[in-house]
Amino acid sequence: MDHEHTAHVHTGHTDAAQPGATWAVAVQATLHCLTGCAIGEVLGMVIGTAFGWGNLSTTVLAIALAFLFGYSLTLRGALKGGLDFRAAVQVALAADTLSIAVMELIDNGVIVLWPDAMDAELADLLFWASLAISLAIAFVVTVPVNKWMIGRGKGHAVVHQHHAH
Repeated sequence: MDHEHTAHVHTGHTDAAQPGATWAVAVQATLHCLTGCAIGEVLGMVIGTAFGWGNLSTTVLAIALAFLFGYSLTLRGALKGGLDFRAAVQVALAADTLSIAVMELIDNGVIVLWPDAMDAELADLLFWASLAISLAIAFVVTVPVNKWMIGRGKGHAVVHQHHAH
């Protein structure tokens, strides 16, 4: 079948523990990432905007919360899978760091470049529309990143290795 391709992909890992790097698996991993990022991003933007914070502090809070919630979702699953806390943290960091970083870079980049989006208030349609569209764009850009990482035994492939045990 596809022996030439899989021979160089899995270094030091057993094939049984690795899911295939299909688009469906990449979409599932990215949806997981998007969930945590969206919760953190929306919460951070709402808090910063509600308190009248400046753009920089609101954005920093939103990014920090996106990472926190993104890691937390993976951490929760890893702990449920039987890992101890330290191992679960390592899995979450390995699984999500690049995915969340790409998603946050794209998401925040779109909002920064979108005219007037950074100055929109919670009651403005522009606030919610730019946030939703920026997250959708970030999702589309992050799916191929996750597919590439999973194909190399990285990213959410690390999570799946622990679910198999």
